Amino acid sequence: MTRSPEKAEMLAGLGAEPVVCDVFDAAALEQAVRAYAPDLVMHQLTDLPDRVEDLAAGRAANARMRKEGTANLIAAAQAAGAKRFLAQSVAWEMSGEGQAAKEFLESSVLGLSGVVLRYGQFYGPGTYYPDGAALPDSPRIHVDEAAARTVLALDLGSGIYSLTDDGASDFVPVK
Repeated sequence: MTRSPEKAEMLAGLGAEPVVCDVFDAAALEQAVRAYAPDLVMHQLTDLPDRVEDLAAGRAANARMRKEGTANLIAAAQAAGAKRFLAQSVAWEMSGEGQAAKEFLESSVLGLSGVVLRYGQFYGPGTYYPDGAALPDSPRIHVDEAAARTVLALDLGSGIYSLTDDGASDFVPVK
């Protein structure tokens, strides 16, 4: 699912069946999720700017995504009868509205016996750190490794798990 019609073609090229829908339109979201009748809903929603320099200015939008977007996606998943829910979070402490949004997301997902994956900061193709010459601060994880571990995490039991380069706590619940 994407809210950007221009990204639908790219998703189709990757082998996905794209659905254009805005997570803030709760009725359309519920209809889209019901149409697929999924067993599992994976929440990878973010509202991040394209440039790392714009992150500070985009914090409020991303916090809204973590709160309102999460609530709408959970409601749609429940309405569609999804049995499992997996959500993206972050492996570092935040402050203010960002931390409150992270806590809301995680407690909401755990409240329905879901799985939270706390990713380190991504690096690699398509990220703010694409070439590996510069790396984000720790905790971090290569985007390809994050994707591979996410597939492995599809069968985890409810809890919060950390996915970082150090790998020390992979698939051992943090909480």
